[in-house]
Amino acid sequence: MNTAQSITQKMLVISSFLLLTCTATAQNNPATPVITATAVNEQFADVIEALGTLKANNSVTITSTVTELVTEVHFTDGQRVKKGDLLVSMDTSDELALLQEEQARLGEAKRLVKRLQPLTAQNATSKSALDAQKSIVKVAEAKIKGIQSQIAKRQIRAPFDGLVGFSDISVGTLAQPGFELATIDDDAIMKMDFSVPERHLSYLFKGLQVTAETQAFPDQQFSGEITSINSRINPVTRAVVVRAIIENPDQLLKPGILMRIKLSTQSRTSLLIPEEAITANATSLSVFKIVHHDNTTSVAETLISIGTRQAGKIEVMSGLTEGDQVVIHGTLRIKNGDSVDVIADKKQHETLGQLLQQKSAAVANPRSTNKHGV
Repeated sequence: MNTAQSITQKMLVISSFLLLTCTATAQNNPATPVITATAVNEQFADVIEALGTLKANNSVTITSTVTELVTEVHFTDGQRVKKGDLLVSMDTSDELALLQEEQARLGEAKRLVKRLQPLTAQNATSKSALDAQKSIVKVAEAKIKGIQSQIAKRQIRAPFDGLVGFSDISVGTLAQPGFELATIDDDAIMKMDFSVPERHLSYLFKGLQVTAETQAFPDQQFSGEITSINSRINPVTRAVVVRAIIENPDQLLKPGILMRIKLSTQSRTSLLIPEEAITANATSLSVFKIVHHDNTTSVAETLISIGTRQAGKIEVMSGLTEGDQVVIHGTLRIKNGDSVDVIADKKQHETLGQLLQQKSAAVANPRSTNKHGV
C-alpha cells in the first residue's frame, strides 16, 4: 500500500468514527462513543533482543605447508564434502622414490636381522652386530614414517564435513607455505556471539532457548539455545558476551549473516491491556475503566502501575483485575464519570476500521446488538 492510499484509509476511518459520534448527538444521546478492550491474564515474558553475526560451527582456511606443484583438484566451488575426502593432490614423485628406496633398505635390514639371530644364539657372531642391524631397521622405519608424512602433506583432505567455498587454484599452481587452497565451513549448525546488558545476567543460563530472524529470510524463524556465557563483563559497555547455537537444518544460513536474536526470560502469567488505554500525566498513569450501573454505562479514571511493554500490550501490576473493560479509543473526549456508549470491544488484533465495522453491522441489524451497543 502506498502513502496516498494509507492516508486515504486513515481519513475514512476517522470520518466513520466522527459520523458515529455525530449520529449519537443527533439522537440526543449524551453518551460519548468509545471503543474498549478487556484486561486478560496471558502468558508473558520479558524479551531480550540482540544483534550478532553468524559464524560456522567449524570453519577453516586450508593452506599449504610445503612448496609444491598442484597436480589435481578434486572439488568444485560450493561442493559438500565429508571428513577425509581428498581435496588437492600435489606432486609426490620425489617422495615416492625415496619411500621405495627406504622400503628396500628396510627389507634388507630385516633379512640380516633374521639371519643374525640364530648365529648370535650359537655364539657364531657377536651380539653387537645384531644390535647394530636392529638399529638400522629402526632408522629405516623412522625414515619411512617421515617420508609418508611428507606425502600426506601433499594430499590435502577435508578435516570435517562441510561446504567448500570458492577457490582460485588449478592444476600447475605452485603452492607455497601459507598459500590458500580451500575454505570449508561446517554449516549444519551455526554459532553467534552477541552482547546482553549485565542487568539480565541472572536470567541467562546454558540451554536457554532463543529465536533468531534475518532480513535474508524475513518469513522464517530459526531456533537455538545458549551454549556458553563469557566469564567477564565488559567494563565499558557493561554487557556480557553470550554464545548461542542456531539450528540450520536446511543449510539456508551462511556465515556472516546479520541475525536478530530474541530471548524470553522470566516467563509468567500477567494481566495485559493494550497500551492505547494508558493516559499519562506528570506523576501517574491511569486508564478509563468501564462501569455499569443500572441501565447506564460510565467511566471511572483508575490509577494503575505497569510493568513491561511488549508488542502493543502492557503489563498491569496493580489497579485492574481480569475482565475489566478499559477505553482504548475516545480517551481524549471523556473525563472521570462521563457516560459512554461502547460501540466495539477489541478482542484480538482488529484494526480501528474493523472495529467501526462492528458498529455499522450492529446498526444495520439492531436485533443482534446488546444493551451496550457492541
